[in-house]
Amino acid sequence: MSLYETYVLPRVLDFCCGMEGFKNKRSQIVPLAYGRILEIGIGSGLNFDHYNFQRVEEIIGVDPAVSSVAMARSRASQYNSKISFIESSAEAIDLPSSSFDCVVIGYSLCTIPEPLKALAEARRLLKPEGSLLFMEHGLAPEANIQKWQRRLTPAWKRIGGGCNLDRNIEELIQLSGFKFEQLTKKYIKGPKVATFQYCGKAMKA
Repeated sequence: MSLYETYVLPRVLDFCCGMEGFKNKRSQIVPLAYGRILEIGIGSGLNFDHYNFQRVEEIIGVDPAVSSVAMARSRASQYNSKISFIESSAEAIDLPSSSFDCVVIGYSLCTIPEPLKALAEARRLLKPEGSLLFMEHGLAPEANIQKWQRRLTPAWKRIGGGCNLDRNIEELIQLSGFKFEQLTKKYIKGPKVATFQYCGKAMKA
């Protein structure tokens, strides 16, 4: 990894993904998590502020970015010992099937190289009645915004750690064998190419 990816990018992402609009979305979804929780793409641990730890048995955070996980470990020390970490890709997680009550994915499906494989892992790891809780940005509804998302994504990926502006999050989740119990789609404040939000809850179909 480059010096930029190791030292600069994790702090940029921590700042950007901690902005008010993203924080509001986290506050609506993360408190729904309960029991044994797997957080895919835990990053720097920005969701920790929003968990209801009285409902949490355990949180295992998965992320391949060593620098981000180090930030998350530091942030986790402010909470309790219920949080642990695995430095791993989201597409192949070495944990037993049907072992989690909830999988949380927050602003990670945009970046994961193979999102369908990551969602297949989420489905495998969830208990039969488990919940997928998600907050993501992605493909906008307007054709003119989509055009700019597709134009900008190649450059955006280079500076944003692989972030894609134009992924259809709703479609990816449905294709992975989930059905929505709750889904909201709307913009938050900011440039439209990067701020159309998909947030909600899904179960195994």
